[in-house]
Amino acid sequence: MPGINVLKNTVKSTVIKEMGEMGHEQIVFCYDKPTGLKAIIAIHNTTLGPALGGTRIWNYASEEEALQDALRLSRGMTFKNAVSGLNLGGGKAVIIGDANKIKSEAFFRRFGQFIDSLGGKYITAEDVNMTTQDIENIARETKYITGMPQEKGGSGDPSPITAYGVYMGMKAAAKHAFGSDSLAGKKIAIQGVGHVGSVLVDYLAKEKAKIYITDISREKLNTIARKTRAEIVSEEEIYTLDIDIYAPCALGATINDETINKLRCKVIAGAANNQLADEKKHGEILKEKGIVYAPDFVINAGGVTNCYAEFTGKNDSAGVYSLTKNIYDTTLNILRKAEAEAITPHEAALGIALKRISDASKVKENY
Repeated sequence: MPGINVLKNTVKSTVIKEMGEMGHEQIVFCYDKPTGLKAIIAIHNTTLGPALGGTRIWNYASEEEALQDALRLSRGMTFKNAVSGLNLGGGKAVIIGDANKIKSEAFFRRFGQFIDSLGGKYITAEDVNMTTQDIENIARETKYITGMPQEKGGSGDPSPITAYGVYMGMKAAAKHAFGSDSLAGKKIAIQGVGHVGSVLVDYLAKEKAKIYITDISREKLNTIARKTRAEIVSEEEIYTLDIDIYAPCALGATINDETINKLRCKVIAGAANNQLADEKKHGEILKEKGIVYAPDFVINAGGVTNCYAEFTGKNDSAGVYSLTKNIYDTTLNILRKAEAEAITPHEAALGIALKRISDASKVKENY
């Protein structure tokens, strides 16, 4: 039928156009009728090595929304891995659906087969709404996976090391903004208290910061509030609080046209990926407002450092934490570079990542 062919060609042209604009190498659409699997694997750049990035499950409003998330997340992984000095490219996978309804062993094994078909060009790990049990099921069908349970020789859940890196980056941003990296008495708002955000709250509580928290799960909020005395606020209120530090630790693009002028913080440092809805526009506005922004792909790199250590057979927890501690110095250097060159921190970090990729491209081909 001509109409169907035209529609297919239009969709294909749109996807390829977006790939070209964002610099992607490959997009894989995965569908399996028996299990109900619907997934997208996005491989952005493999100049520095195979593309490593986690798989997240989300009940996207549309396939187009899922594709945009995969494109943005995979691109962010390229820069994250590059600026962290890892020999990895950037990739990401998204699974479309309600995580509470779609999971099964067969479901994840089928997904593992799709990953395995790429022959090592993409390596996955745990992300939003995934567990180590899910990772185990994927691993039944492919070796291109990290984040296996510690009792089975893996590095386990990467969330704690991610939180530690964010904590180090936050302290560096505080040093740049306030002259001291002590967070004692600082008013800090955490948006999202999942695997990473909840661990970050623990670090801040130990430093005796004044903590505000919000999340879509009331149960998580109540548990953390009882444990740490953090104050629960609404999802809308988080943007208007008179605070020192705003830490986005849920989904991305929370710094956007609607929220950016509501912010009353001095520092933004959180775990979420792609926090700036428009990297250039919103990065410039933050700079004009005098808000110190710690680039997300710099300070949330602890998890991928952990996964890289596992994949390369150097699964040493103490060593990984030592490497992740370097996020403090990396963040501080980027903030100082941005200030000295009158550019945004995002531009400063991106420049470092792109230079490393460009230098590597002169001596090797893509993976």
